[in-house]
Amino acid sequence: MKSKFSKSWSKSKQARKQRKYRANAPLHIKSKFLGVHLSKELRNKYNKRSLRLRVGDKVKVLKGGFKGEEQKVDKINLKKAKVYLEKLEKSKKEGSKSSIAFQPSNLMILNLNLDDKKRIQKSQGEK
Repeated sequence: MKSKFSKSWSKSKQARKQRKYRANAPLHIKSKFLGVHLSKELRNKYNKRSLRLRVGDKVKVLKGGFKGEEQKVDKINLKKAKVYLEKLEKSKKEGSKSSIAFQPSNLMILNLNLDDKKRIQKSQGEK
């Protein structure tokens, strides 16, 4: 694998090459890493298994210490491929609070933010 990002690179069993691919990917490809599973109701409604996460979507945490929590997406960090949810914070030793970063694979979309017309078309499979 080359030192820079390569679109022609297809796959490898080596974890270091997979990590390198994800770390060096440009933002338009990192955006695709933010695909999150839909709930059963949404899956039946839109005939899709997953959609890209957006700010304002209501999600459920599937793994970790906050398992079962349902909150809206507050912020998305594309460079780190992390998602921050409203009202889910941890308190630091000094007393301040900081928001917690979640991996998109540990979340499930319950409600979509349909403010954008293009997203409505994409979710329904139209172009």
